[in-house]
Amino acid sequence: MSPPAVARFGIMTAPSQVDYDDILRVWREADAIPAIEHAWLFDHLMPIGGDPNGVTYEGWTLLSALAAYTRRLRLGVLVTSNRFRPPAVLAKIASTFDVVSGGVLVFGIGAGSRPGHPLARREYEAHGLPFHDAARAVGGLAEACTVIRRLWTASEPFDFDGAHIRLTGAFGNPKPVQRPHPPLLIGGRAPSTLRVAAEHADLWNIPGADIDDAIDRSALLDRYCAEIGRDPASITRSILLPVSYDDPGATRDAIHGATEAGFRHIVLGLPAPYPLGVARWVADELVPAPPGEPVTAPPRQDPRGRHDPARDSP
Repeated sequence: MSPPAVARFGIMTAPSQVDYDDILRVWREADAIPAIEHAWLFDHLMPIGGDPNGVTYEGWTLLSALAAYTRRLRLGVLVTSNRFRPPAVLAKIASTFDVVSGGVLVFGIGAGSRPGHPLARREYEAHGLPFHDAARAVGGLAEACTVIRRLWTASEPFDFDGAHIRLTGAFGNPKPVQRPHPPLLIGGRAPSTLRVAAEHADLWNIPGADIDDAIDRSALLDRYCAEIGRDPASITRSILLPVSYDDPGATRDAIHGATEAGFRHIVLGLPAPYPLGVARWVADELVPAPPGEPVTAPPRQDPRGRHDPARDSP
């Protein structure tokens, strides 16, 4: 029997209620720390927490800016709302990003904000975007995954006549750097979204504050894969876990529970404001040592402590 896959850890910095320079500082620090392998933004146009009139940056624009300052991290948006941009335009944005970043994109997409979240829904009305019911949103997501993949891979123009998307003479050029295309991560927990993930996803992500629910949803994804004859192991299980600076033990427990349940792609959501040295603190305090590597015990410190560890370097 082969050993279980090693979990890969990343960070998520929600680009809202925070300055650009603070996000850039955290990502540049994380890029220099091998234990942190990926970094993520979210996709909202207005705040969904805190000051409703506060700052929120557009995710794909910011992702491109941050890619110019990183060299090693895999990067993505967790997850892109399929309601915000026409899928063919989104395919062009993503392929452009993959080219200019040198092929580091993990393409995250979902059906969009749930109807019961008023602070999320208002951004659609504020930007003149339609907010359809859940069934139409998920149906559009399934077609978007098909169209985006074809635009990334097709060698000739094509037409597409779906229930939600209609294209004539569609063609994508440049193609993404990654072949056959960037990995496709689908985010969500609704059964209808899980069916889309079973058909299209390379990775599936769920917000995982409730580990038991995440485990149940992962089992449901297994079932949907079996129904269409797909090996469930071909979909990497990804989970977003909130980080507590005050109680890192609780975060470590959540990480342990997720990895024990088979989640191998761990995204650690960092609350703002971001302490100095927070990426190093994440690596030292939260990311477990790889199997077979001796466990060291670096001096423990509050990530909101009184000094910047980066200044200790010569």
